[in-house]
Amino acid sequence: MRRGQNQGPQEMRRVRSPRRGEIPGVVEQILGHGKLKVRCADGKTRLSRIPGKMKKRIWIREGDVVLIKPWDFQSDEKADVIWRYTRTEANWLERRGYLKL
Repeated sequence: MRRGQNQGPQEMRRVRSPRRGEIPGVVEQILGHGKLKVRCADGKTRLSRIPGKMKKRIWIREGDVVLIKPWDFQSDEKADVIWRYTRTEANWLERRGYLKL
């Protein structure tokens, strides 16, 4: 078979919706050393870090839609990235009203 052809039925994936205390946002800038500047759906810009287990498995670029969890202290300034959405999932979030940017 050639590349790009469907090899069977399409796989259905559920989109991870934001839970309590989690906020979707868009990556504005990559700062290095696993740190990002994220513009959140609540209108604030937070300095976010990518945890080690995620840093080794996922590449995050500017413009990607991510799900963050603000810290208990300095919640308006800092957060952890817990999920990165694909383009299709980000479009779904926007249509459902989770992502208001």
